[in-house]
Amino acid sequence: MENEFACKNCGNRVGDGPHSEEQGHCSPSRVAEGPTGQAEEGTHYTQRGGGGGAGEGFDVAKTGDARIGFVGFPSVGKSTLLSNLAGVYSEVAAYEFTTLTTVPGVIRYKGAKIQLLDLPGIIEGAKDGKAGAGRSLQVQLALAWSGFLTKSVDQSTVARTCNLILIVLDVLKPLGHKKLIEHELEGFGIRLNKKPPNIGFKKKDKGGINFTATCAQTELDGDTVKSILAEYKIHNADITLRGDCTADDLIDVVEGNRVYIPCIYVLNKIDQISIEELDIIYKVPHCVPISAHHRWNFDDLLERIWDYLQLVRIYTKPKGQLPDYTAPVVLPDEKTAVEDFCLKIHKNLIKEFKYALVWGMSVKHNPQKVGKDHVLEDEDVIQLVKK
Repeated sequence: MENEFACKNCGNRVGDGPHSEEQGHCSPSRVAEGPTGQAEEGTHYTQRGGGGGAGEGFDVAKTGDARIGFVGFPSVGKSTLLSNLAGVYSEVAAYEFTTLTTVPGVIRYKGAKIQLLDLPGIIEGAKDGKAGAGRSLQVQLALAWSGFLTKSVDQSTVARTCNLILIVLDVLKPLGHKKLIEHELEGFGIRLNKKPPNIGFKKKDKGGINFTATCAQTELDGDTVKSILAEYKIHNADITLRGDCTADDLIDVVEGNRVYIPCIYVLNKIDQISIEELDIIYKVPHCVPISAHHRWNFDDLLERIWDYLQLVRIYTKPKGQLPDYTAPVVLPDEKTAVEDFCLKIHKNLIKEFKYALVWGMSVKHNPQKVGKDHVLEDEDVIQLVKK
């Protein structure tokens, strides 16, 4: 038992809380170090009060233009995939539970800086706070420290802050693992490859339940809606269903703590299956088959990641100079107005903004004079003119 709770990095015994350099243990940020011993640029650990689990919680500061979380059962190849994609050392071995804390790395793709997080191996029942024996308990403690497992669902848990989740599966046993991981993430309030329900919900002080449906409903009616709201002790509210919604959709809206994240299922170890089986896998939605060990099909995976992240690159053009195509300003697809571009650079820039000249697909002629509300498109070129 003494060895069971020894630090994987320094060998010292784990106490009641996470390691610290003062206790003679290695710093959590050491896990982010590469083969040269230098931590990835732009990657920082921040200490925060833990809602569940022992001691303080450690989270990874969000850096770059997007964040991707690697989720999966132990020994499916998450650490190997991260190491080969980003060149970051994440302990790899043939036995389970070698990754005990969140391991960050950074890649640059098409001008965007993308943070990759290797989350510890999922344990069935983690969302319910079930603690196993031996190594499982140690991993659950590590999960709690990294912010992924808390007694109550924490809005700032690592997986919930990701722009994209990669569920890494063993191609020889994908379906069972896929269902279990989806169930665990559902328990954390994470909805994969879904859009928020088109439901209007507004509480009020009086007037009862005002139910309106703009289209035919197969599951919900006025009585069902009232009974669901009564479970939450809500007796005065306006409910508008703008699509064919389910009871689960309504519950998600009422609770209001759900996050909707795109997901790619990465089927690893395709070197162990036949060509015929590989052709079948390629037809499964949201799936990308790879071999992390042999680095097979990484180009397809990176291109799919780029499509799912929906990032927009904007190139800057100083007055009298050629555009800078080496360092684009990267914006999320839902925030691509000129004002968003200015705020991404500096919050005070919008105060000095007069107008902008834009070249690209978002304008009818090049260049075109636009205001702060103009919506930019991918690979537009912009020149700002100050007051």
